[in-house]
Amino acid sequence: MRLPPSRATFVIGALTAVAWAGVALTGATEMAAVLAGFIPERLAPGGDAMTSASYGIPIAQAVPVWLTPLSATLVHGGLLHLVFNLLMLGFCGRFVEVVLGARGLVALYLVGAYVAAAAQFAVDPGSLAPMIGASGAISALFGAYALLFGERRGRLADHRFGKALHVLWLAAAWIGFQLLVGFATTQAGAAIAVAAHIGGFIAGLVLAKPLLRWRYRHA
Repeated sequence: MRLPPSRATFVIGALTAVAWAGVALTGATEMAAVLAGFIPERLAPGGDAMTSASYGIPIAQAVPVWLTPLSATLVHGGLLHLVFNLLMLGFCGRFVEVVLGARGLVALYLVGAYVAAAAQFAVDPGSLAPMIGASGAISALFGAYALLFGERRGRLADHRFGKALHVLWLAAAWIGFQLLVGFATTQAGAAIAVAAHIGGFIAGLVLAKPLLRWRYRHA
């Protein structure tokens, strides 16, 4: 199947790649993570001062905390991190954009970024570790892709219960996968924002159909 041009997906991917390249070329990846990443502790009273003291970086230079769920999507820890996210964005985004349109895709991406940050804050509100990468926002696209293009099996597929069961199965599978990945990376000494990925995915499941109805509201 030949898909129409996915302009919004391409623009998001290009901006993400350019932002990473600019940071990587200056060698300021760690500083960018602190100044542009989402740090839950910054939302607490005195959180900026604590963050500044912990990293030795003037937090006054940082992106306003309410914008960091978005700016964090432009910062990646390395080339592999970036490439994996761009592959996921390119694969899921172009299919989702065909169904939801460019505006719907951008809206889902932005909301997914904020829901991912909120989920990460909910599980670790005092964390000083920057959450970076577009994985949370892309998880929302993956959730929408799974709901819109996932194959339903069984006799219940044509009933509401069957549809609800399908959604629950997708959510359980994604959550289980993220928990396994999180456990593996923790054992290896790294960290992954599992809650952010789960939150983004659930946002995609919840918003896919409303955004579809919104796109064709005048049809």
